[in-house]
Amino acid sequence: MNTSATPFRCGYVAIVGRPNVGKSTLMNQLIGAKVSITSRKAQTTRHRITGIQTVADAQFIYVDTPGFQTRHSNALNKTLNKTVTNTVISADVILFIVEAGSFGAADEQVLALLPKNVPVVLVINKSDRAKDKAVLMPFAQSVASKFNFAAVVPVSAKQRFQLDALEQEIKRHLPENEAVFGPDDITDRSEKFLAAEIVREKLFRFVGEELPYTSTVLVEKFEQEGALRRVFCAILVDRDAHKAMIIGGKGARLKEISTQARLDMEKLFGGPVYLEIWVKVKSGWADNEAGLRAYGYE
Repeated sequence: MNTSATPFRCGYVAIVGRPNVGKSTLMNQLIGAKVSITSRKAQTTRHRITGIQTVADAQFIYVDTPGFQTRHSNALNKTLNKTVTNTVISADVILFIVEAGSFGAADEQVLALLPKNVPVVLVINKSDRAKDKAVLMPFAQSVASKFNFAAVVPVSAKQRFQLDALEQEIKRHLPENEAVFGPDDITDRSEKFLAAEIVREKLFRFVGEELPYTSTVLVEKFEQEGALRRVFCAILVDRDAHKAMIIGGKGARLKEISTQARLDMEKLFGGPVYLEIWVKVKSGWADNEAGLRAYGYE
């Protein structure tokens, strides 16, 4: 509750950029909780995921979007790109994330989507990795010259460098509004959705580059008995070879995915979790629009 003379501000902040620039890591750090999955593998985020942070005089409703897809043109990627486009249209503030020292055609394509009537903050992530700090300023000036940005903020999401400065900059551009969510809410997504995302993150982490992009996770049953949650998940893949890859020798890889996913769920949900995961082969799921809607893709 805001009791000061300062007006309360609240609005939607879209986080956009090409795949793998650190959008999900940035959102998780800003809200102080892990609600969006992260991976070194590009194209990890597939849904519009909302993270909420409430302070004394503002509520930031961050929307992490899929990286804009340029490499593949299947139904899944067309759906992801539509999600990005719809999100920027409805945002109050946009964070355009680029990687320090790297700006290419994929970044240009995202930049072309940005509306001219919404404040856009250029966020230069991974600034701590720039070997020669002297080149960071000319790089920032070069990118800043391409669009009428409201501000330019170099950050390191992982190291939390300059995140307070970024938050203040965002707050300046938020509209004066009452809070939309409760003060303790951190996401508008259900525990069932978050459980699927956690399993998908571990899938990318432990199978990595070996696993093709066309895999997803369905929670087939989610039950709660007191503090205990029982979660039953299916990993969908395109081919039998992918199934064998995930299961691993004597089931070792699937066991590791399950263990790490369960530990993350227990941390996020604040209670014990019983988790069962199995792998199913469903050819062509990523290029079936009706199927995508059934699997929760907008």
